Amino acid sequence: MPARPTAAASKSAAELAVRGGTLVTMDPLRTVLVADILVDADGRIAALADPAARAPAQRSIEASGLVIVPGLIQAHIHLCQTLFRGLAEDKPLLPWLRERIWPLEAAHDPDSLRASARLGIAELLLGGTTAILDMGTVHHTDALFEAAAETGIRYTGGKAMMDTGEGVPGGLLETTALALRDSDRLARDWHGREGGRLRYAYSPRFVLTASYDLLRSVGARARANQMLVHTHASEQRDESELVRERFGVSNIRLLANLGLAETNACFAHCVWPEPDEFDILSSGGASVVHCPSCNMKLGSGIAPIAEYLDCGVNVALGADGAASNNRLDAWEELRLAGLLATLRSGPSAPAAADLFELATIGGARALGMDVDIGSIEIGKCADLTMLDLQRAHAVGPDDVYTRLLYSARASDVRLVTIGGKVVVENGSLKSFREAEAVADAEHQRALLVNRAGVSTAG
Repeated sequence: MPARPTAAASKSAAELAVRGGTLVTMDPLRTVLVADILVDADGRIAALADPAARAPAQRSIEASGLVIVPGLIQAHIHLCQTLFRGLAEDKPLLPWLRERIWPLEAAHDPDSLRASARLGIAELLLGGTTAILDMGTVHHTDALFEAAAETGIRYTGGKAMMDTGEGVPGGLLETTALALRDSDRLARDWHGREGGRLRYAYSPRFVLTASYDLLRSVGARARANQMLVHTHASEQRDESELVRERFGVSNIRLLANLGLAETNACFAHCVWPEPDEFDILSSGGASVVHCPSCNMKLGSGIAPIAEYLDCGVNVALGADGAASNNRLDAWEELRLAGLLATLRSGPSAPAAADLFELATIGGARALGMDVDIGSIEIGKCADLTMLDLQRAHAVGPDDVYTRLLYSARASDVRLVTIGGKVVVENGSLKSFREAEAVADAEHQRALLVNRAGVSTAG
């Protein structure tokens, strides 16, 4: 398909030209075309140009034969749990948290948290994920932002806020005032840093570990400062029943009553909504984040994604954490999102093109960043993921969305840019070394497990 002419092409040489790839733009018309992407000195897309014109550029990347998609976006990640991979197997949600995850999180120090983040970011970047929404643990959150700053990922994150809750270890439990004060300090220190690549999100863990005062205060801050709220909701049936037993209302309704559904918020999981909660989500500012692998591994259930989309709810995608997945692979999450939607909804399941939105423009909307990322359009950040799909497992479907959703793998990713900067090239990291991240993670994992006093047998 020929490239569309663009009036935005600069007469001067572009900073970067990505030449001749097949662009799956995810623009409002869902345009798919062969074009050169011209990137300006600010890391934004200046033009989509006819390859035959061979527009001048300071650097060129030949992408003929590659499929180029917007950098993938994962709107629910726990980088703090990357070192916990394999340490919390075969447990439902609440025992999983109380017996394994919370003790391990409480044992983190800045060095182990940094190692955990770098290991997770390595996997994310190599698989074509360029932007994430991350929930940290309660302490040492600066280490997460420092790791994100160094590695080049587009990062929105915040400390987990926990001021109450059964089974919460003392090392994670804070007063309401301290949780808010530390979050405010982190927001001041990190929000908008690295040219806007780093952003803060207020992150109360979930309603069973957050007081009314904390949740109300978070909502007020988010509205006043136009910042994101990130929390979990209605993940497992037992959790949802416990919320209703304790508070007299359902989980998402409770968040709405406290003002959080009217903010720009991401509610992770939402597997067990009540019938009236679809309207709450569609009429407010909250997005649902679908986490298929985690929901399957913890036995949580299958989220009603078709129903959410039919009701106009924005839905994003996330791998959650290595402790509950055990990978951070957006392509696996996309494939499972499609398979589970068909299992649940049959012929009425969303089409592949609609599901691909979850990891692109839907993720960007969830993060409140759709004017900057989530599609390949003039003026947006050049966050790009380039794949070689001329491989045995991916050749066949004429529909590119079907190939991307059901056939693409993380190992197909060849090159990744964030803001026009190459962060993965020829399948290797550019800003740091994978081998060093792995070695540091293995060292810090052993120290962490010893501090936590847990068995490595899972």
